[in-house]
Amino acid sequence: MAIAALTDAERDEALGGLPAWSLRSDGLAIERTMRFGDFGEAFAFMTRVAIQAEKADHHPEWFNVYNRVEITLTTHDAGGLSKRDVALARFIDEVAGTN
Repeated sequence: MAIAALTDAERDEALGGLPAWSLRSDGLAIERTMRFGDFGEAFAFMTRVAIQAEKADHHPEWFNVYNRVEITLTTHDAGGLSKRDVALARFIDEVAGTN
């Protein structure tokens, strides 16, 4: 079953509920940078997200340096944002306490 990209209206509605996320300039992904107290906190956060991402078979693009985690969510199979990205972003916000 093919994964469908969100329409512009669906994307805009989803972003309305994800205020900590920004639409990438090409409109095909959402991004967020997070800072933690130290590397251990950042790694613990990434571990929680990684477990959920594996369960959902949907994995973030991310970069970590010490206490900073940069996250990009997109669905390559859909050629842009999908409901899977929105669901993972909501989970990330929940784990981070920003929902």
